[in-house]
Amino acid sequence: MTFVSKCKLLVLVVLLLITIRLSLQTRLRNENKVRTATFLSPKFVLEPGLVANKFYNNIDFPNGHIAIKSFDAEVVDESRNPVPLYETYLHHWLVVRYYQQKGMEVSKYHDNLGFEQSDYILVRNSGICDRDLFQYFGLGSETRKTVQYVPDPYGIEVGNPLEVPPGYEERWLLNVHAIETRGSEDRMGCTECRCDLYNVTKDEYDRDIEPNYIGGLRCCHDETRCRTREGFQGAKRSLYLKYTIKYVDWHAFIKPVKIYILDVTDTWKRRKSTGLMPSRHHCQIEYEVESCSAAVANNGCIHTKKISVTLPNGGNVIYGVAHQHAGGVGSTLLGEDGRVICSSLPIYGEGKEAGNEAGYIVGMSSCYPRPGSVKISKGETLTLLSNYSCDQRHTGVMGLFYLLVAEMSRQSSSILHSKDNIGDIVILHNAVWALAGFGIAALVAATVTYQHQSEREEGCESILM
Repeated sequence: MTFVSKCKLLVLVVLLLITIRLSLQTRLRNENKVRTATFLSPKFVLEPGLVANKFYNNIDFPNGHIAIKSFDAEVVDESRNPVPLYETYLHHWLVVRYYQQKGMEVSKYHDNLGFEQSDYILVRNSGICDRDLFQYFGLGSETRKTVQYVPDPYGIEVGNPLEVPPGYEERWLLNVHAIETRGSEDRMGCTECRCDLYNVTKDEYDRDIEPNYIGGLRCCHDETRCRTREGFQGAKRSLYLKYTIKYVDWHAFIKPVKIYILDVTDTWKRRKSTGLMPSRHHCQIEYEVESCSAAVANNGCIHTKKISVTLPNGGNVIYGVAHQHAGGVGSTLLGEDGRVICSSLPIYGEGKEAGNEAGYIVGMSSCYPRPGSVKISKGETLTLLSNYSCDQRHTGVMGLFYLLVAEMSRQSSSILHSKDNIGDIVILHNAVWALAGFGIAALVAATVTYQHQSEREEGCESILM
């Protein structure tokens, strides 16, 4: 057989393999269509200035062994109409996975989860904070315009009966933190939980709030009240968090992803390399942005906070998005060599309708690198940058970063195409076919180009235009 004949045969074999694989994947997609389930949280009642920070155990959730494709949420009123942020500010919502001991119902609120610790097993995301930030899903004011869809063939695996300990069952908890700002004396100050506007001296655990704590979560806990304009009257109203879950039944062709949540306030310490003592990550969740001096404020200035961290495992980056508060101008995750893994920018509203409220972050841009094109190596040191405008002081801001990572697999795969609600997503996997008699392998690799953002040390500096 001539070399040309061998090449022609190689091409035919590769095309046949691709056709078979695509045909099988199409059939599986047709049989395993994405389903949508929409639920409402229990109602919470607010009036002008009042804060709700509620924890709801055992919320409604799809049953069975499934792959979550997206989780979206928003605040609605009793008529199921979306509520704008300038009326009810959605500070955050979080969804936590846990295993509850059968026959034990939760009735007390002993910690942020509302559980007796002996009755449940918390199922955390894959890291890396040791306390808090254990949620599977969660966003804030940006919830309506942040794309969170997990592309094919990936999914967040839940409901696997083999993972549930004997005597337990899988459940989900919802935390909703909302601040009613109708009639507020200082709407931005209320949303940033400035302590002087809330007139509190103790936090939710009855601990004294230190004088140097200017604002943040400790001052706007459940049932606290932000100062409203004198004489303002506003009716109480019942509100709900409407959440929508898209999912498919689990099957062998779905590739599971791990959820990593990074925090720019992480003050982690590397323990001695004994093999038994891992690094400890203390994530403070929030921080303060001081304002620029008046001399440079007219030119604008940026506060950059930076942290370097190491993930416990590596893999292919499938999705990334940042979480910031008003004043945020974007966040970037860099690899050890300085490459941009993901840069996520805020979308600010420009109108009055829900989802486009002027002055609020109503969305964050998401990263969808072609699978296989952006990798994080095990033990690689990553750098997270969180940028805020410091034209004015901001309290209680956050600099979180969500990543979905698929661990490296030895199983060969193929070129797949997925039509989702976010448009055409073309997914290229590294594919190797060993062809008997030829010893030839075909390698398909995807590449992606990112715009590299310059690093700045933490602090404020003038931006020269």
